[in-house]
Amino acid sequence: MEEVLIRRALEADVKVFSHLIYEFEKGVRNLVLYTLSEEYLPLALNKLDHREIEYFVQPVPNKGSVNIFFGRSECLKTLRKFLKKRPLNSLSPEEDFILGALLGYDLCRQCERYCNRVERAEKTYKENNEPFVPMYGNL
Repeated sequence: MEEVLIRRALEADVKVFSHLIYEFEKGVRNLVLYTLSEEYLPLALNKLDHREIEYFVQPVPNKGSVNIFFGRSECLKTLRKFLKKRPLNSLSPEEDFILGALLGYDLCRQCERYCNRVERAEKTYKENNEPFVPMYGNL
């Protein structure tokens, strides 16, 4: 029974991943982020290599998973500039906003998310009696 569930989960992952490739190839998405178990990475990379789609892989700390970013070279280049090798949960509110915009997430929701993250950071700094300085200062 457990093997059947695992096989179905893998089949579902492969279908979702294949659909994201389809959307990229049709121009629906410019950049895609997909997280999957490290054991399925060779299968995913084979699909991307076969279609000559540019990508990069980032390990997810302590999870046995990886993030695969694939898409247009301009988007990947931009992402590499600020992401480097840092995990996604270490991004500043500004970097998180940029990532969401590059991934094509709803812009108004990204604005809400950004404001919430900045407000939480301001509150934390205030509670610790430290000055809060946004990533890019007061522009």
